[in-house]
Amino acid sequence: MGAQDCSRRVVVTGLGLVSPVGIGVKEGWDNIVSGRSGIGPVTKFDTKGYSCRIAGEVKDFEPERFINAKLVKRLDPFVQYAIVASKEAWEDSGLDSSTADPERIGVITGCGLGGLSSIEYFRDILVNRGPRRVSPFFIPMAIPNMASGQISILFNAKGPNTVVCTACAAGTHAIGQAFKEIQRGAADIMFCGGTEAVITELALAGFASLKALSTRNEEPDRASRPFERDRDGFVIGEGAGILIIESLDHAERRGARIRAEIGGFGLSGDAFHMTAPPDDGEGGARAMKEALKDACMTPQDIDYINAHGTSTPLNDSCETKAIKAVFGEYAYKIPVSSTKSMTGHLLGGAGGVEAVFSVKALEDGVVPPTINYEHPDPECDLDYVPNEARKMDIHTAMSNSFGFGGTNGVLIFKRA
Repeated sequence: MGAQDCSRRVVVTGLGLVSPVGIGVKEGWDNIVSGRSGIGPVTKFDTKGYSCRIAGEVKDFEPERFINAKLVKRLDPFVQYAIVASKEAWEDSGLDSSTADPERIGVITGCGLGGLSSIEYFRDILVNRGPRRVSPFFIPMAIPNMASGQISILFNAKGPNTVVCTACAAGTHAIGQAFKEIQRGAADIMFCGGTEAVITELALAGFASLKALSTRNEEPDRASRPFERDRDGFVIGEGAGILIIESLDHAERRGARIRAEIGGFGLSGDAFHMTAPPDDGEGGARAMKEALKDACMTPQDIDYINAHGTSTPLNDSCETKAIKAVFGEYAYKIPVSSTKSMTGHLLGGAGGVEAVFSVKALEDGVVPPTINYEHPDPECDLDYVPNEARKMDIHTAMSNSFGFGGTNGVLIFKRA
């Protein structure tokens, strides 16, 4: 990626959230700032025999409050979450569907695994009841692009419409690609973000087999502990974070409330390993450098980093090295926190949710904490904003996302 034309500006005008710490941006952000964990025992199925029995589940979610009950039955939860977050973001933006040009509105969502719960459910139907009992809605429920497709249908968005399936970087990549669609003139307005709903038997078993999950089952709210010495794996989460972004001139013409500006986007590949980052975090560092270059900014321009911070031993030490490689001695002066300490890891939904939190940090002048930080790790020696939120004058925020397959994405947001 080359440097962007910095005169072509894109802004955030709407936020929507469905998460383990709350449904809706206000509830979710209030809990994040207060350091409240959304992680608890898995309730969706019997976890007897599983090494990990905890997750960041979305609680008290009643999709029929937001979506036609007949349609709900035809949508996998990852699509339901995306729709509900999109409705909040649209309302928050103040856009009017009667005056917006549908051909200038696009949708790009990200997810890691798509409709895995539907795949598992209908596989059981097939085995136990035969092929004729598999629903004709099964395939549309399972395919990863159905979140963007349903958002497009509901909001009559006829512009660019696609999905990004880049594992745990998908939500960040979706926002970055939507940003570029507006910059190149393909749309004026974009729905973008990430969604995921794979707290399922197969996903929990698979990640546990990788030894990626925390087994701190007796104290779930203390299990996700990014950058902390005794971290033992991530906690799987679910939900969606959706942004409405617009070209600055479009937002100004309609008198929109501008919540933040997107400064830059960077992405890179590790070319190293299926599931592990390189020891020096070189790929993540290049993505951060690309985002800075795209934003026409220097490392010293960044005030806060919302880290990928998964709570796995390897990720957190490698991300720390990557930050040091980019920022040098200035790395020790930047607050770096991981909201995954409270939400768990939403996989393809993580980048969308963390983008919402990054924008809120800029708006409110509050750096969210990394909770459960009790014992420093010598390999992770930056300022991780331990346990309590911090009031600060923040002008810029960087949000990192890294995924299996060696895929990296970084966004930079600027205060409105």
